[in-house]
Amino acid sequence: MPRLPSLSSPPLKPAKSHRAHPPSLSLLADSCTSMRQLVQVHGHMIVTGRISDNYAASRVLSFAALHPSGYLPHALALFSSCPSPNSFMYNTLIRALAASPYPSRALLLYPQMLLQGPPPGRHTFPFLLKAAATDGDLFAARQIHTHAFRHGLDSDLYVANGLIRSYGNCGFLNEARQLFDEMHERNTIVWTTMVSGYSQNFCSNEAVALFHEMMRTGIEPCDAALASVLSACARLGGLQLGRQIHELIIEKEIVVGVILGTALIDMYAKNGEISVARKLFVEIPERNIATWNALICGSAHYGHARYALELFQQMEEELEIQPNDITIVGVLTACCHAGKIDLARRVFHSMEKNYGIEPKVEHYGCMVDLLGRSGRLKEAEELVKGMKWEADVVVLGALLSACRSHGQIEIAERVVESILRLHPENHGVYVVLSNMYAEVGRWEDVERLRRVMRHGGLKKISGWSCFDGTES
Repeated sequence: MPRLPSLSSPPLKPAKSHRAHPPSLSLLADSCTSMRQLVQVHGHMIVTGRISDNYAASRVLSFAALHPSGYLPHALALFSSCPSPNSFMYNTLIRALAASPYPSRALLLYPQMLLQGPPPGRHTFPFLLKAAATDGDLFAARQIHTHAFRHGLDSDLYVANGLIRSYGNCGFLNEARQLFDEMHERNTIVWTTMVSGYSQNFCSNEAVALFHEMMRTGIEPCDAALASVLSACARLGGLQLGRQIHELIIEKEIVVGVILGTALIDMYAKNGEISVARKLFVEIPERNIATWNALICGSAHYGHARYALELFQQMEEELEIQPNDITIVGVLTACCHAGKIDLARRVFHSMEKNYGIEPKVEHYGCMVDLLGRSGRLKEAEELVKGMKWEADVVVLGALLSACRSHGQIEIAERVVESILRLHPENHGVYVVLSNMYAEVGRWEDVERLRRVMRHGGLKKISGWSCFDGTES
């Protein structure tokens, strides 16, 4: 049995007569509040021979696997020592593993369950599907779907909801929607799962349309559904609908927790209503890293650079929440808008040391944009060369744009070569470079590029734009 962590809870006193009251140890296991207490009960069960009873063993396993003070390795060790675990023990362990950092282990337990005999039931499949959804395992989701169908449980409300969530998490929204449409009964959970699936896969229009249908059906939305549609409004620029949802929350007196509060702040911030977002940020009782990021990034994007940097400083001083890679993107964006090159350098070069965050393409893109705007093109080029992986078109495009603004043709030529290695069909770089040649009167180079474009069959791609017509 694995060594348990040091725990300081008071020990439980054993029952006075185990033989006179055999169920007492099982009841004691249910009333435990710490692993120290549970281990004592477990020991008494072993001494009295009760642990060979699956009912008694399942009570110990349930606490160790699912209780907030439990210890999953203890449950796994107990399970492996049982000669014939029952379906409750399998379901409990599958449930615990599905919620653990290793959801694939729940999926591996299922074939063992099939081999050893206890048949899967309506409590088995939802947790298996949760594991498949968390792991993004489409193959497993489809296999579980087949098994649920064979057992006549695919139409069970909770199994069907798990299937919709699994297909949605794997990006197969057509399959998820087909299951949703075929259901004869839908509760709030099922509607929320489908709306969330659309929102998480950036199908914002579909999420909003389904939310409207949900409201017309008379289903009361829960906070998870409201948070999902608010996220869709944030991406669509749907400020009007976002305000209506906020009014609904106030009217229904829905408690604004950290998830719903963050969704509201994000919606207002991404729609430029920074003052409203700031007010909500102050009012909500609990904040997580996503809450801070929503306001920092929104403020930085809309030019409230000073406020974004003040927020970052406040976040560091509180010491309760550690910045992540999204936070740093917001800070670097704020530095870019404010022209704070030295601060941006310090933050960028201290990411790994101070926060344990390895710079990503987005961080390099921010730095290249900042250095390019200030005319430090050689430094920007050296930064790109020093990347651990090859720069993408976004980073190189930012550098090329800066070269054009400052007339730096030599660096622009090298950047164009790099972009063409990644995307040989990218004609836009020829146009940029040709215009730069024309501005300094290098007409032979202009004609050379035009010949390359003609002989390469390159055509200009039409531009496009979109707008949200819901606002008046």
